[in-house]
Amino acid sequence: MTQKVLVEKTDCVTTITINRPHVRNALDLETTAALGTAFRAFEDDDEARVAVLCGKGGAFCAGADLKELATGVIYDAWAGAHGPLSRPLSKPVIAAIAGHACAGGLGLALWCDLRIAERSASFAVLSRRWGVPMSDGTTVRLPRLIGMSRALDMLLTARVVSADEAFGMGLANRLVEDGQSRAEAEALARTICAFPQIAMRSDRVSAYHQEGLPLANALIEEDRFAKDAKAKEALSGARRFASGDGRHGALV
Repeated sequence: MTQKVLVEKTDCVTTITINRPHVRNALDLETTAALGTAFRAFEDDDEARVAVLCGKGGAFCAGADLKELATGVIYDAWAGAHGPLSRPLSKPVIAAIAGHACAGGLGLALWCDLRIAERSASFAVLSRRWGVPMSDGTTVRLPRLIGMSRALDMLLTARVVSADEAFGMGLANRLVEDGQSRAEAEALARTICAFPQIAMRSDRVSAYHQEGLPLANALIEEDRFAKDAKAKEALSGARRFASGDGRHGALV
């Protein structure tokens, strides 16, 4: 049987590919479990710094496999309250979105930190048409990302949002030409890999953690998360800057 999830590692970047192009990379239970295994392995790999998630064959993910669901199988929401990926990992994940990111596929994109979309990509809650609810975190993550009004417009109407509109509302972070999303995501992943990792990850976890906290509490938590980076990276980084590194906007 063809592997439903493919994993490729190049230096610090791990690329995870949903490999069910004949069904636009819809998630059956086996694929869901394989995704969880792949991301846990990425999380546990000390040499892996950033992951890229994409789909095979010009589509990102069409959501749950409704043909499997029609047999009476209970869909295991991979990023819902009890799923294997209910919380962000400790390291960044970038979605490379081609074609459709629909229903659970939209949820998969929302779970990632950043989304790079091809110009012909689209986003939608098309499962609305079939009475299948969102149980993978979409109703939580989507309003937090783009605001309640825009989220409800997508959740209630099942309308298709183009890549251009997604970029305008912050659902997509960057737009690229068709066929370039994976390469662009991997290039961005390598850029993030090159930064001092403790400070980058502490800023990332603080950004996630602050949601729902009063400002004063969030600032206290930010200070707590930053302590390790201040102790281990900030001084050496400041010394490199003082010695001339990074002048004229150069990344180092």
